[in-house]
Amino acid sequence: MTSPADPPSAQGRLIHTGQALVDAVAEVPALPRRGGNTMATSYTRYAGGAVNTLVAAARCGARAVHAGTIGTGPDGDLIREVLAAERVEVSSPAAGPDTGTCIVLVEPSGERTFITTTGAERLISVDSLQTSQPRPGDAVCVTGYSLALASTRDPLLDWLEGLPDGVDVILDPGDVAADLPPAVLERMLALTTVWTGNAEESTALASGRRSASTSAGRDADPLSTEALQRCASRLPAGCVVITRDGPRGCAVLADGRTSLVPGFPQRAVDTNGAGDVHTGALIAARLAGKPWPDAARWANAAAAITVTRRGPDTAPRDDEITRFLARVDLGWVLAQSGC
Repeated sequence: MTSPADPPSAQGRLIHTGQALVDAVAEVPALPRRGGNTMATSYTRYAGGAVNTLVAAARCGARAVHAGTIGTGPDGDLIREVLAAERVEVSSPAAGPDTGTCIVLVEPSGERTFITTTGAERLISVDSLQTSQPRPGDAVCVTGYSLALASTRDPLLDWLEGLPDGVDVILDPGDVAADLPPAVLERMLALTTVWTGNAEESTALASGRRSASTSAGRDADPLSTEALQRCASRLPAGCVVITRDGPRGCAVLADGRTSLVPGFPQRAVDTNGAGDVHTGALIAARLAGKPWPDAARWANAAAAITVTRRGPDTAPRDDEITRFLARVDLGWVLAQSGC
């Protein structure tokens, strides 16, 4: 078994089927009234969506592949430029109009308001996804946002049902999953081998409802064994369940055992994308052969570093995570020795 502080070395591939978008982020003093106007204090365009997870995985040593469609205009060009710089492969040919944009209004409190346009990223097919050529040992990452519209949902589910044995399907549900039609959600859950959601998403799965104020939310800590087992009851036998809860870390149910993997609380300056980084780092570590609890610790460290950085390009590289965990472990040793 490798040490939790050792950097992972790539084996299988992470294949992401989700939408690569351009985030257009404007910091505003307050949201304007309806029909009004406000002056932004800053404006930035950067590659986001599936790009965050792919870049995080690549920086942790994984071979990463984007199987979604990227458009032919300036937004698509920006996404391809970022992925190429990180050595992330793009399997599907460019098609259609330009890639969509997510317009993000950020208030001083950190509250974010989103308006998302759609474009080429929604033009996928079974054939376009198959350009990634999944094989045993690969991990296919699915976002719940792909299931929200029929244009991506239907070909994606058809393709997933034809994957060869030995390919893991990782579902990062997003906050839209609980609002999906029950038949769609159940079809996706039946294909899932790894669930990784935040506390609210996992509580909704466990309770069968969107609201975290249900009996499952009141009675069980989302990181408890009881809560993980409730999630597992909605998933295929043997499915791995991971619930993230920010600085508290995450809980893992794998191989019939539950592990609470502590987080690394930091003074956060920007939490946007931390969940995506956690997922990318987690899958990269797992593909490299780390046991699930060790992979989760690696991912917790990656997310902890990310929240201390402002802006789009915040995923740490494997050597940064290694040094971070080494400092944590040294601090623990010194504390135990009374130094």
